[in-house]
Amino acid sequence: MSPPAITRDNPSPVNGVSKSVVSSTKAGITPSTSLPHGPSHSAPPAWVKPDLSRLLRVEHYPGSFASRSVSLVDLPAGAVFARITNPTPATRAYSSVQASRDLHIELNCDLVYINHSCRPSLVFDMERWEIRVGSESKLKVGDELTFFYPSTEWQMAQPFDCSCKQAECKGTISGAKDMPETVLQHYWLNPHIEELLQEKRMLGNKESRD
Repeated sequence: MSPPAITRDNPSPVNGVSKSVVSSTKAGITPSTSLPHGPSHSAPPAWVKPDLSRLLRVEHYPGSFASRSVSLVDLPAGAVFARITNPTPATRAYSSVQASRDLHIELNCDLVYINHSCRPSLVFDMERWEIRVGSESKLKVGDELTFFYPSTEWQMAQPFDCSCKQAECKGTISGAKDMPETVLQHYWLNPHIEELLQEKRMLGNKESRD
């Protein structure tokens, strides 16, 4: 998982204009066969020779935490954007994704540039190890790729003030643990987050009885 955005050692925006960047990591990503073939229908599909540069473009802007990724493909609501096949176990960090209640991973590819939004375009399903388009709207070429961090993260290593500028913006994002369930119920959540929320609820009920 990326923080609000991750910068590299040598970002190269010029005069405040974003620069398109070819994916720096050839990751083992196997997108669904429902994906279009990308810019050229004569080329092999992106999932034959996994190549994130045909699925997303990383853009760098001036300042810290100012990178983002945008889609290079059109997909309908609910379609698989990519599968996560090249992770490594990690400790909880600003760049990691929580895959279960006890497992955190590094994505080891440009998927790490998918930022948080309180109105996300994607879902990270860590039980199926896949990234899908949200169920409410389709993904279009040029759309920013985002997901709702508390849908995977129970407690974030580095809380931050959200800058998604959506009407639904929740302000400080520190993980599902600190977010009201009345807010979380409007989002798709991973099973490990649902499980931890249930445990938190049961503990609260026990303490109220004691």
